[in-house]
Amino acid sequence: MVQPMILPYSLNSLEPYYSAETLNIHYNVLYKNYITNLNNIQTKLQISRGSNDFSNIKCLEKDLSFNGSGVILHELFFNNIGPVLRTQPSLSLLEQIKRDFGSFDAFKNQFTAASKVVEASGWCLLVWVPRFKKLEILQCEKHQNLTLWGCIPLIVLDMWEHSYFLQYKADRSKYIDAFWNILNWNIINKRWE
Repeated sequence: MVQPMILPYSLNSLEPYYSAETLNIHYNVLYKNYITNLNNIQTKLQISRGSNDFSNIKCLEKDLSFNGSGVILHELFFNNIGPVLRTQPSLSLLEQIKRDFGSFDAFKNQFTAASKVVEASGWCLLVWVPRFKKLEILQCEKHQNLTLWGCIPLIVLDMWEHSYFLQYKADRSKYIDAFWNILNWNIINKRWE
């Protein structure tokens, strides 16, 4: 059974950029629902393996991908934000950002623009692609569509409406601007290393 991660900060510690009410619903209701669903699917898969009955395998595999990816992306998101700290990219990450995007501002502008236009329910990610030896920005629909296999997520921004609507209504721009204030580069630097 997959256990939920424990938030590394209190529910109100991201104020005013991310409200305690939003974080409470996002973490305690929505994220934990993905954990419950994932555990239920894994139990059903175990039963299917034991009985050698795979008549529902298409549905189970699809649900595994959706809920499992939802768990992982939410955990990355919750971990890459934190109380307002003056953090910054490490020198090696900053050099890579400049190499791949031209400048930090160009990277930030592209990430912000990509986040604003994520279609439907999805995510915006900064990822390292080992095969290409470069950083890329991806939009991920649902939790599992439009990815590059083998990429390593460094920054994850949840663009599902539940992650911002209570506080920012339909103003994605304000939510994205606020995100930059609670982005914890210390965690991102560790992922980069």
